[in-house]
Amino acid sequence: MHLDLLLNNILSIPILFFFLGLIAVQLKSDLEIPQPTSRFLSIYLLMCIGLKGGHELAHGNWNDDTIQSLSIALLMSAVVPLYVYPLIRRKFNSYNAAAIAATYGSISVVTFISAVAFLQEMGISYGGYMVAAMAMMESPALIVSLILLQRALPKDHKAPRQRLISLLGESMTNSSVFMILGGLLIGCITPEQSFQELKPFTDGLFKGFLSVFLLDMGLVASRRIKALTRAGTFLISMAIFVPIVNALISIGLAFLLGVSAGNALLLAVLCSSASYIAVPAALRMTIPQANPGLFVPMALTVTFPFNVTLGIPLYYYIITLIWK
Repeated sequence: MHLDLLLNNILSIPILFFFLGLIAVQLKSDLEIPQPTSRFLSIYLLMCIGLKGGHELAHGNWNDDTIQSLSIALLMSAVVPLYVYPLIRRKFNSYNAAAIAATYGSISVVTFISAVAFLQEMGISYGGYMVAAMAMMESPALIVSLILLQRALPKDHKAPRQRLISLLGESMTNSSVFMILGGLLIGCITPEQSFQELKPFTDGLFKGFLSVFLLDMGLVASRRIKALTRAGTFLISMAIFVPIVNALISIGLAFLLGVSAGNALLLAVLCSSASYIAVPAALRMTIPQANPGLFVPMALTVTFPFNVTLGIPLYYYIITLIWK
């Protein structure tokens, strides 16, 4: 991998603020982002991504690239839990194996946003419909993981069938998914003039707000490090191994189906990321027996930093080699 590609990503302002958050906790600084501010930043970033995606959906063409990208996204979301579950089950019980499988079959919105910023920095085009792909990947992993858990449990421990049916509706009304879908819809129906009037807010402030948000993510991730180290090297290794495997599979599928390079990178990032917001919130209700001290630190403390610092430029470098 070209060193300048890696350095450009690591030395970008948002990523440097992420490292600043990591360091602040380790040095016992009292630096803190208030919870309401963090919540606002999340809503802002999701709104911007949704609006831009909706605008591109309304003004673009639904072609083979669109269908193939969405198909890969859905397929990977459903398939990843099928191999992650048995791997984790070798060391942990069915509840934790299902929770980790759901976490890694789903996606990280912030990692996706970081990849979008990377593509914009590199001047590489991508399809706005990838936002729809991101939203679509939240539900399948949860449902497949719950089905795997249901098959593994004795009959008297199984959840009511209605719970599985209602899970799809619950995942779609999750705040992050709802905000993305709402932004998509508004972006689709907004006239061009109104969209352009909002650009100073959605484009001009985006990287600054992303920097503050990643600062907060660095603070949160650094506080979770101890919880993961107590779990041992197996989970830490899996938190890097699984993302790389998922990224390579998605890149291979994207190449075989003729997906564009920009969309291939976003697919790789979506498939290699892990949810630390939406899925843990759903798991708290659906699999309360699972230990969040395992799957949340895996996603937030290992997979997320790996992807936003090393993973994104690594996946892009692989894509540039194959797409030549």
